Amino acid sequence: MTQQVARERINAARVLVVGDAMLDRYWFGAVERISPEAPVPVVRVNREDERLGGAANVALNAKTLGAQSTLLTVVGDDEPARKLRELLQREGVHTVLGQDPQLYTIVKLRVIGRSQQLIRVDFENQPDHEVLAQMLERYEQALHTHDAVLFSDYGKGGLTHIPRMIELARAANKPVLVDPKGHDYGRYAGATVITPNRAELAQVVGPWSSEAELHERAHALRHELGIDGLLLTRSEEGMSLFDAQGDFHVKAAAREVFDVTGAGDTVIAALATMLACGLDLRDAVPIANRAGGIVVGKFGTASVSYEELFE
Repeated sequence: MTQQVARERINAARVLVVGDAMLDRYWFGAVERISPEAPVPVVRVNREDERLGGAANVALNAKTLGAQSTLLTVVGDDEPARKLRELLQREGVHTVLGQDPQLYTIVKLRVIGRSQQLIRVDFENQPDHEVLAQMLERYEQALHTHDAVLFSDYGKGGLTHIPRMIELARAANKPVLVDPKGHDYGRYAGATVITPNRAELAQVVGPWSSEAELHERAHALRHELGIDGLLLTRSEEGMSLFDAQGDFHVKAAAREVFDVTGAGDTVIAALATMLACGLDLRDAVPIANRAGGIVVGKFGTASVSYEELFE
């Protein structure tokens, strides 16, 4: 089980993803001159691409691995929302979607020239009310038909109701994974595992100057939150899991880093899929690390298949 998870186990695994969904738009073009109006390149767009982003990309990653994936989120009543629905349906991701006419569905537009991202333009608004509160009953219903719950927090206001959702998931004996954002990790108390990167963890515990200091602060936070594990993703340094047994470190698996966009989505989706299969954290982390190493070799928000992960 630890070396290679049987495809049948993954195919039967059911992952519920809750969080901020967004649409990733890419405009590709040729850069042949500088604008006469300002010292910026002129991009002549010749190709457009649209992909699932945010929590929608996390759900897609679980589905691409072979699991049954459901996305629970709230979108606006606009064109990007319709495109998101279309892409999710095409990819075979199940959806529990609420609609809020006051909400702009988040769009991240990236303009690419000469194989480089030149600019990113974000379209969004901060909701002035709890957008997921209306979904609590539907969340409870979905909870009982899934094996693991994954909260993908992008700090866009969609998960201010998360403490109650974690409480319900743990009462139902489901593993709970959180990709955290912001300074207030108290909202994630009681989760099974949280997966901050270095910058995100430093925001909460302060910068560390040694591994011993990191160890001390990570375990203090773990005890404070009452969580089983804290998985720190460390880019080229790999990953470190802090749990009741101590520390567990895996080296970076990337052969060639092309684009880190969405790598965290892939890591936590693979981790959730493995926990949904019944693996424990220490067995799941090396697999999630391998998935992250594969996806950074791809352009833009991407995902990893079962064949790529276990070849």
